[in-house]
Amino acid sequence: MPYITYVTPEYYRVTHQGSIIPEEEQEKALRQASRHIDSLTYNRIMGRGFSSLTEFQQEVIREVVCKQADFEYENADQIETILSSYSINGVSAQFGSSWNIFTDKGIAMMRDTYALLSQTGLCCRLAR
Repeated sequence: MPYITYVTPEYYRVTHQGSIIPEEEQEKALRQASRHIDSLTYNRIMGRGFSSLTEFQQEVIREVVCKQADFEYENADQIETILSSYSINGVSAQFGSSWNIFTDKGIAMMRDTYALLSQTGLCCRLAR
């Protein structure tokens, strides 16, 4: 059974009014963002089935997938680097958990986007 993303490219363009990701790359970016959301929610969406979630949960997940796809597309170079920090001639750069970036399971996400995803109740390690 093929993996079905939580957001279609049409939803991204029309409902979310996304314009950051080029049309030919949207499906791939939305698939990756959906898989990252699955990891952060301990595959609870896949386990329950997207259609069995509440309308609120579905809406939040769609919004988070769109935001995450945009974030990952815009920051692909920094996310894909294996370095967490470096310094050259007194100028330093660092990537990892910071005041506005959340990282877990190798996934980087804006903290406010993770806070939004957490509203679904699917991110708690203790939840069933």
